[in-house]
Amino acid sequence: MKELQMNENYNSPEYKRSRAAYSAECAFEYFVSLLVADAFLSNLLSSMGFDDSTIGIISSLISLAFLFQLFSVFVVQRITNVKLVAVTIHCVSQMFFMFLYLVPFLPFAEEFKTITVFACIIIAYFGNYLVTTVIFDWGNSFVDPEKRARYAAGKEMASLLSGIFVTLFMGYMVDRFAEQGNIKGGFIFTACMILIINICDFLCLMLIKNRIVKEKESKKEPFLQVIGMIFKNKSFVYVIILSVLWNVSNYMLLGFMGIYKTKDLLLSVGVVQIINIAGCLFRFAFSKPFGKFTDRRSYAKGIKLGIAVAAVGFAANIFTTPSLWWMVIVYTVFNNIAMAGIAQNMNNITYSYIDRKYFVQATAIKNSISGLCGFLASVAGGKILDYVQSNNNTIFGLKVYGQQVLSFISLAVAVVAIVFVKAVVEKQKIIAK
Repeated sequence: MKELQMNENYNSPEYKRSRAAYSAECAFEYFVSLLVADAFLSNLLSSMGFDDSTIGIISSLISLAFLFQLFSVFVVQRITNVKLVAVTIHCVSQMFFMFLYLVPFLPFAEEFKTITVFACIIIAYFGNYLVTTVIFDWGNSFVDPEKRARYAAGKEMASLLSGIFVTLFMGYMVDRFAEQGNIKGGFIFTACMILIINICDFLCLMLIKNRIVKEKESKKEPFLQVIGMIFKNKSFVYVIILSVLWNVSNYMLLGFMGIYKTKDLLLSVGVVQIINIAGCLFRFAFSKPFGKFTDRRSYAKGIKLGIAVAAVGFAANIFTTPSLWWMVIVYTVFNNIAMAGIAQNMNNITYSYIDRKYFVQATAIKNSISGLCGFLASVAGGKILDYVQSNNNTIFGLKVYGQQVLSFISLAVAVVAIVFVKAVVEKQKIIAK
């Protein structure tokens, strides 16, 4: 990928337009991710007859999908026209999320529909993550490195604020269709909304200034040589370990919360979205402070603070039961605040320890390894959930839900991650912003 030149004018109209378009594109991509996750996805899969553990594993496929970023290690060195490749692959893959909501209408056996659901999710995430780091690096190339964390915070705030209205509106509409006994009508409506959002996503990507990589800048290096260079970088290996710890902590529980809210806590999709909106408002409020804190300190310290906040949420969720259902609000709020310090910083921290020309490859490798570990954690979480439910939600004679057990495990891993950042990652020498 073309490296930034020292004389680039970040205040030029083209750069300002590109930053604004990239920020808007991230918002539209975020809208789609909201509609294929949590209560929305659980509602779709539950209506198709999927059991709780399978729904949790499918919901966590996003973590396994990070493996697809490994393919970008091969792709990035062959890209000369960034916009053409990124826009084509990204927009086509996003359409498979729309098709996911049309699966219930297929005139096929349930077994084939199940296969189709998995195929849609895998294809969508494959295309998405094949170019996600390419788009991330492309969009951030128009941002002053000294203001990267604050820009990321502003971009995130725009997505969160607009996402609140999307989830509120969609939650209301899905509930209305369900109340009328027309749940499939809600699926058609959701599919149409995803189509409209994807068109807006495409238009935003087209407004970003293209980056043409000259032949000498796209010099192909052997895959093993790139891998070897990255893994010889001890500081970056520590970042990979940190990412693994966070993904294990997060995905051990995350994929099973949607069904917990709607099935065990007996909350409607609309109520779940109101709770999620409250969480988003808190994330919105803390995004700028986290961005300023990170720009002043470091990405590692921003991540550490975020995981500490997440740990409080995990602790609260240990006590969430139907009689104490409101504790899920505490979990949701703290989890959202935590993501203000973790999400963008976990991507940006790669800049601190890797040469810019290897950013896409290094990020892909980090995300793939941690994503695989996150998926395996969700599989383990599914087994634990099945065990607890098969014992009538009791362990050692105590009444307990599987999600409470998973919350305890997530808390324990989060504490390990905090100690690791403090004792190891923060002590590494930073080579760049």
